[in-house]
Amino acid sequence: MIIIVQKGDPVLRKIAHDVPIEDIMSPKIKTIIKNMQKALREQEDGVAIAAPQVSEQFRIFVVSGKVLSKNFPDLEPDEVLAPDLVCINPVIVRLSKDKKKMPEGCLSIRWLYGNVRRATRAMIEAYDEQGNFFTRGGSGLLAQIFQHEIDHLEGDLFTQRVLEQGQALYEEKEGDLVKIKDLI
Repeated sequence: MIIIVQKGDPVLRKIAHDVPIEDIMSPKIKTIIKNMQKALREQEDGVAIAAPQVSEQFRIFVVSGKVLSKNFPDLEPDEVLAPDLVCINPVIVRLSKDKKKMPEGCLSIRWLYGNVRRATRAMIEAYDEQGNFFTRGGSGLLAQIFQHEIDHLEGDLFTQRVLEQGQALYEEKEGDLVKIKDLI
């Protein structure tokens, strides 16, 4: 089992380092990506993970193939998933002007949730795990994931955005969301 670090761990507040292009295919980076994918698969509700969440200070995030699958979120148990989207040294190159409050949580801040104003569409540039440069756009959940994961690479957590936007945080207790008075 790969441990996903939790709030309070200083690694989550540090700015991640670029992966040198010549190192993308290295055994070290391949192992980090495999560990990230394993950690993500172990979390039933996980849709993406950034390298700092597994204690690695590299600019890498992985979007679960389930998000990219045709029937998400109503996947059948035996449905073949799309491949994971691996993004190395990602940069947001375009955000839509239209923004929307979207509920967010995080694998590193269990079990807190809050609404965050995010652009409804985003475009990124990155390298894949084979070292190929690509551009990818997304809307809705995928755009939100791009923004959330790049925040992780900058040392920012979604709770910071919730509070900056004057929103409340909620904690899941026994299946219900309960408003937290003492906002972290």
